[in-house]
Amino acid sequence: QVQLVESGGGLVQPGGSLRLSCAASASIFSFNTMGWYRQAPGKERVLVATVASRGFTYYVDGVKGRFTISRDNDKNMVYLQMNSLKPEDTAVYYCNKVGASSLEYWGQGTQVTVSS
Repeated sequence: QVQLVESGGGLVQPGGSLRLSCAASASIFSFNTMGWYRQAPGKERVLVATVASRGFTYYVDGVKGRFTISRDNDKNMVYLQMNSLKPEDTAVYYCNKVGASSLEYWGQGTQVTVSS
């Protein structure tokens, strides 16, 4: 069964932190580089961080030094620790394998709102 379940979002003040979690089915998770994506209102979904099966990570410039992606290969879980959050981080966050197209399965995402 194909499944992606994101959780951990919420409303946080600027400078705050959140930890997102993603439970993935083995068919999506196993041996794939996984990523966290986000979609801000009125914008396209974009990739923000990736983690390979052996742990190599990549971050886009806007989140480097603030976000940390990790994975638990035994539990098929992907995490995103977000610190020093900014209003521009407000978006719906999704996880999926890197390269997943809009035609593939996506979970519901988790809303992150950064506002005072």
